Amino acid sequence: MADSLVSSSSLSEIEIVQNPALGAFAIWRFGLGFQSEDSRPASFLLTFLVLPLVLHRPTLAIINSTQRASGLALFAAKLGQERENLLAVHERALALRRLTLQSIAMGTAQRLLTLDYAATTIRANSPESSVRKPVLPERIKGFSGAPEKVGYWFSKLGLHQITSTLAVEF
Repeated sequence: MADSLVSSSSLSEIEIVQNPALGAFAIWRFGLGFQSEDSRPASFLLTFLVLPLVLHRPTLAIINSTQRASGLALFAAKLGQERENLLAVHERALALRRLTLQSIAMGTAQRLLTLDYAATTIRANSPESSVRKPVLPERIKGFSGAPEKVGYWFSKLGLHQITSTLAVEF
């Protein structure tokens, strides 16, 4: 049993940060933000933008420095001050497709997320009152609010508006 466990010292920094458990947490928080005002589930396609935005340190810093009330347009304007930063979101979305799918699978298996296959939507499930809120390590505390903020921003716009604002294609 101990042989099958991988010590954190044998993992690369990318493997530590870009893992399905952290991705599931980020997508769950995104869903909570998206549902925060009217509890409407998010389009499944939008989940493919979450990890490319929050797992990229410079982009995460811009998300964290943008007020929730400012919205996606101001965030995109900040990100687009160097045009290649905005265009890189699409490339990261393509590169992180597999991790996003693994994260969604883990999130649904752990009942954080519910997929509606017919409607192609994803819902973040509210934690049960008996479930203790996770205590986050210091190194990811700045990370935890960003997906929720992105979810809130996305909830204010339609799919076409989001994709054109972020210069991505599905």
